Amino acid sequence: MVPGLLKGLITTARTALRPTHTAEYPDVAPDLPPRSRGVIALLEENCTSCMLCARECPDWCIYIDSHKETIPATTEGGRDRQRNVLDRFAIDFSLCMYCGICIEVCPFDALHWSPQFEYAEVSILDLLHEKGRLSDWMATVPPPPALDERAAEPAEVAAANKPARGTGLVGAAGGSGPRAPRTVRPRVARAAEPATEPVATGPAATGTVPPPAKEPLTGTPESVPDDMTPPAPPAHPADPDGADG
Repeated sequence: MVPGLLKGLITTARTALRPTHTAEYPDVAPDLPPRSRGVIALLEENCTSCMLCARECPDWCIYIDSHKETIPATTEGGRDRQRNVLDRFAIDFSLCMYCGICIEVCPFDALHWSPQFEYAEVSILDLLHEKGRLSDWMATVPPPPALDERAAEPAEVAAANKPARGTGLVGAAGGSGPRAPRTVRPRVARAAEPATEPVATGPAATGTVPPPAKEPLTGTPESVPDDMTPPAPPAHPADPDGADG
């Protein structure tokens, strides 16, 4: 009994000398990682009511209502345009499972993660956040992390920094100033080729003589072979008396 008691006191003394890691919440705010998934914030100006987030949501907890608005043409003879006007954007956080699919599929960056998690409610009905409350969460969205120094330049920045066509010297430092004129090589006229005699064609040119044509065969196929010419029929001798038989 005494050894066990001493061992417990040693453990207690060892633990008491260690520094504490207890977070004094709610007096001290917790230090959350930058990619914490607290609540979804809405940037209403970027939303085009494309319904992608509502269609991809596996819990069907996003509700969107919108209508079309006609914008008159800005130039004479132009056509009027139509755009979607957002009437309602609501997320039911009592159904949301915080998968982040809606944020990933949004093509216009209208949804963002906020690390704010202190929005517990007494009634479950109050967890349905309309677009006004979702827009208020944008103030708690942290700025995006800085890019890696060794990362490639974004395509948008590279396109914006690309000089316009027709400006900049070829091979000059800084790429400023007018473009150097292109040098055109003169074409050299080719000498006329001497006329050549026509080349003879046919048997005379090759030195070969075609075989003679075969005479047509007469008679029946049984009496005349295919490779022989039938003999001529014998002539009947004339009767000296001039009488038949």
